Amino acid sequence: MAREIRFPGIYGLLFVLFVEHCTQGELTYSVQEELKHGSIIANVARDLGLESQGIDVRKARVEMEGSEKEYIRVDPRTRDLLIAGRIDREEHCGQKPTCVLKFDLLLENPLELHRLSLQVEDINDNSPVFQKDTVKLEISESADKGARYRINAAHDADIGQNAIQSYTLEQNPHFVFNIQTTSAGSKYGELVLNKELDREEQQELKLLLTAVDGGSPKRSGTVLIHVTVLDANDNAPVFTEAVYTASLPENASLNTPVIIVSAKDVDEGVNGKVTYEFGRLSDKSRKIFSLNEKTGEVIVAGQLDYEEGSKYELMIEAKDGYGLSSEAKVIIDITDVNDNAPLIYVKSLSNPIPENVSPGTEVGIINVQDRDSENNRQVRCSIQENVPFKLVPSIKNYYSLVTTGQLDRELVSDYNITIIATDEGSPPLSSSKTIQLSVADINDNPPVFEEQSYSAYVSENNKPGSSLCTVSARDPDWRQNGTVIYSLLPGEVNGASVSSYLSVNGDTGVIHAVRSFDYEQFRSFKVQVMARDNGSPPLSSNVTVSVFISDVNDNSPQILYPAPEGSSFMTELVPKAAHGGSLVSKVIAVDSDSG
Repeated sequence: MAREIRFPGIYGLLFVLFVEHCTQGELTYSVQEELKHGSIIANVARDLGLESQGIDVRKARVEMEGSEKEYIRVDPRTRDLLIAGRIDREEHCGQKPTCVLKFDLLLENPLELHRLSLQVEDINDNSPVFQKDTVKLEISESADKGARYRINAAHDADIGQNAIQSYTLEQNPHFVFNIQTTSAGSKYGELVLNKELDREEQQELKLLLTAVDGGSPKRSGTVLIHVTVLDANDNAPVFTEAVYTASLPENASLNTPVIIVSAKDVDEGVNGKVTYEFGRLSDKSRKIFSLNEKTGEVIVAGQLDYEEGSKYELMIEAKDGYGLSSEAKVIIDITDVNDNAPLIYVKSLSNPIPENVSPGTEVGIINVQDRDSENNRQVRCSIQENVPFKLVPSIKNYYSLVTTGQLDRELVSDYNITIIATDEGSPPLSSSKTIQLSVADINDNPPVFEEQSYSAYVSENNKPGSSLCTVSARDPDWRQNGTVIYSLLPGEVNGASVSSYLSVNGDTGVIHAVRSFDYEQFRSFKVQVMARDNGSPPLSSNVTVSVFISDVNDNSPQILYPAPEGSSFMTELVPKAAHGGSLVSKVIAVDSDSG
């Protein structure tokens, strides 16, 4: 249990005694979102060891920092911690992978403060939702097979398995649907032309696209894609920048201009007329910002709050008159207008950190200062995210940033650590600083083949140099540690070195035949292929490749009986009294081929 103690003079001694008796540790519970009012979380009196102290008499109450709403409460009769209000994970944490709500449990006579952490687990309570009910596309009948048309992906407020897992396009002869990921990390769909259109045959198509999440039971959402077959439009709008950035104070009033995006289309007429619309956008962002579809100007449409969101990422799509489009990202940073907030300084930082660093290693030194005086400059510093790092108080206003667990670059390669500094003023003021830490790779993963074994089939009399199959291995390590090189392991086939039969391309894993095979000599053999990375020391793994030789008709039949003796004629004696159907002779022949 960590206690923070300050004492100026004699009064400080009294304060120390008060804290020692009144400040307790932290309880952590896990609940699903959307539990009914009155649902039991735990017996808080038992967990705190206060069964015999009359927790009901001590007026136990639970408060959430920064909120007047009541989400949980203590039943004075049963001493259970109960759900008192609707807890919506999406409302509190959005798309964050973990959602932890902080509460204070207060007891009176004497006054005690206990910290409660409530980890809110996601349930599948949101269906995938497309931005529009109908997507209209106008596609030229001269469009080539393979042409792609962007379709905004659906949005699901849930996370993990409860988020969108797949898309299904209504069966049709012309289009298939693929999901793509941009360099910025956002997903969008592409309607891919699989068979050329003919406007004289069909002037329009209506296709139903369904997005399905992975919850149980599954939820889905649909959008109608209305395709009108028109003439060709061969130029899409192009934004002047791929990423736009803007900064906005949290007290900005409604209709405040934020930024203007601009895209140009070199086509003429309707083909060159550009309009703008939001791409994938969260419900929260949609309530705060609006977009002028003609000018590309983003303006403030709702109340901003730095504490609820310090950064917004908006995807804006520019479309020309016939549906060709491109996308740009707008990053909007919300600045805090509190000019007396504490200041956070990073005095030193080890970056990157080797992934095999031991827990407890110091990776940075943080200094916190406040321009105010008295209690207003007394600052508490903490890390809010669920990351394997913690702050350890050091000398005056200094903290050490140390690791708390084992790092793994293949799981998490970068950490954005937000440090929160809060003073003890009334009302308290706070500020935050984000530190980006990268995890350096070590060669701790061997290459892993995509299949447990491989089979190659080749007809006899093949040409030397022909490719038989391809082996492929993946190594999650980085750069040279993840570079895979293939080679054949030494061995023999029919008494000869395996290298006289096969070779493998060290870079691509393609296996080639070195010689021509003869089915009548042998029908199959096995070789071992090794995949080795380029680390130091290198790691490797092996896989078995079975080669099967199929027969071709390259041998003529041979007559064994009667044996010709220099003549192609044969003579058999038949008794004069032989009846019809009597056996005269037998001919025996063999063929070295099979089947």
